[in-house]
Amino acid sequence: MDETNSEQLSYLRKPDPSEIPQELQELFDKYITSQMDNWGFINNLFKVLPLNAQQFKGFLDFKASLFTPETCYLDNADKEMLGLVVSATNNCCYCLTTHSDILRGLIGDPVLVDQLTYNYRSAKLTEKQRALCDYAYFATVYPREIDTKQVDKLREVGFNDHEILEAAYIVGFFNYTNRWVSTISPTPNEGHYSHNR
Repeated sequence: MDETNSEQLSYLRKPDPSEIPQELQELFDKYITSQMDNWGFINNLFKVLPLNAQQFKGFLDFKASLFTPETCYLDNADKEMLGLVVSATNNCCYCLTTHSDILRGLIGDPVLVDQLTYNYRSAKLTEKQRALCDYAYFATVYPREIDTKQVDKLREVGFNDHEILEAAYIVGFFNYTNRWVSTISPTPNEGHYSHNR
């Protein structure tokens, strides 16, 4: 645990290990081990968010419910693509850095991922991917104007209601994370910039 708390990585104070319940620290350590195995470094948010340990666990549980392939409807690559469109629209540097790395690992196409982070309209996408990105952009920029047309457009290209609801959850999830991540301003991991290229 000490190595995860040795740096000042956000606007907030560093977590105090003595304030983190043992069972939650054991859970967080499992995520850290997985990150070290996959990336070779620890995502900086995992060094910041244990400050509020129970809320951090709630965040991890919610995220897991949206990204567990066995219980979800959309492909994780499409969900990460939605996350990039939302994060680019909100100018959330940290989320773009982390999730572009994840998407590069999922699809093996760093050029497409870069295009999605700069302007998804410049990317070569399928009709269904384009519809998802258009929805993500609209719901992020014009939340007061969302109506049945957004659902209809997704249905027109072949999405069913389970997939549409999951897309809505994902777009809402990334808008939620972008706002609090931007508020606390964590330092992006340098490793994410070059990883999976």
